[in-house]
Amino acid sequence: MSRPLCSSTRTVLHHYFRQQQSSLGRHEGVKRCLTRSAVLSNAPQQQPRKPRIVLSGIQPTGIPHLGNYLGALSNWVKLQKDASPDDELFFSIVGWHALTLPQNPAALREARSDMLAILLAIGLDPERSIIFHQDHNQDHVELGWIFDCVTPTGKLRRMTTWKTRLAASRNAGSEDEVDESLLNAGLFTYPILQAADILAYKATHVPVGEDQQQHLELTRDIAEIFNRNFSPSPTKPIFPLPEFMNTPSKRILSLSDPTSKMSKSAPDTSSRILLTDSPFQISKKLKRAVTDSIRGITYDPVARPGTSNLLTILAACLDKDVHEVAVAYASKGHGELKSDVADAVESVFKGPRKEFERIRGEKAYLEEVARKGAERARERSGRVIKEVRQALGLS
Repeated sequence: MSRPLCSSTRTVLHHYFRQQQSSLGRHEGVKRCLTRSAVLSNAPQQQPRKPRIVLSGIQPTGIPHLGNYLGALSNWVKLQKDASPDDELFFSIVGWHALTLPQNPAALREARSDMLAILLAIGLDPERSIIFHQDHNQDHVELGWIFDCVTPTGKLRRMTTWKTRLAASRNAGSEDEVDESLLNAGLFTYPILQAADILAYKATHVPVGEDQQQHLELTRDIAEIFNRNFSPSPTKPIFPLPEFMNTPSKRILSLSDPTSKMSKSAPDTSSRILLTDSPFQISKKLKRAVTDSIRGITYDPVARPGTSNLLTILAACLDKDVHEVAVAYASKGHGELKSDVADAVESVFKGPRKEFERIRGEKAYLEEVARKGAERARERSGRVIKEVRQALGLS
């Protein structure tokens, strides 16, 4: 039988074992930290996103309607809100594009000023974004002419939007009714000027609707042609290939003809809701909106275009999924749907409409915003034009 340990010996051994356990614990902790560090160092590192240069434009051809607002303008405000501090944002009022169709000079002058007021009223910030009149920057037309000289006419002939615009201006029932003898050179070549609008700032991202994607593809083609022929080397292209920026745009249809898009030029003024319409006018137009005689509310753009259009508008105004909204109205009638759509549209338009009425009268302020915006735009495009001229041998 072993002799029992004395108390002093037990004390010494107790301290010894505690020190050993503490030392082991520290070693295990260090081991775990080293292992965790190794895992983190071997994990794929997320690359920081490159700064974007975003550009979009709108024609000054009258007060924007609901389709313009939900399809483009409201998305510009979201882009500004969500943009990284390093992103550059350009929003242009494209007066030269407006000239591709006949314009009344006095009306165009007023429309240009009103469009700038509207962009400010909806929430675009001239300190954060570069807001300018396209026709205040001659670099657009110089670059446009240069691109005219490198773009094959075959690529232009494949463009289809000029037919759409010409048909709309003539109130034609379809593009088949368009007489090509009415096509002017400006309307035929305006996609090239649009490419110059984009590439003058080396824009990397362009938020456009489905009807303009064809033009963005042409812009990429023109950039590739120019880079291939004039860039210093294949690894140093002068122009980027701008990317289509997918934004949650809504295709809003005419209230009187839900088989076609809502349009400023449609002869029936009740077919569109303007940003400046009063609550009474909004309600009146929606009460007259074409639907169908089928009981209940369902979302079916093919079989029920009018009803589906109203659901699309309501969902966009409420920032909800259209199918979710349709389910909520399944057992309701068109009268209730139209009333709720009117309330939702008024809720969206009320603030911008009030702000627009205030700003549009401040002519000195609008002129100052336009002047500063043009200066900032020219400063950036001037560097690009200088590079292009050197590449071409013009300087």
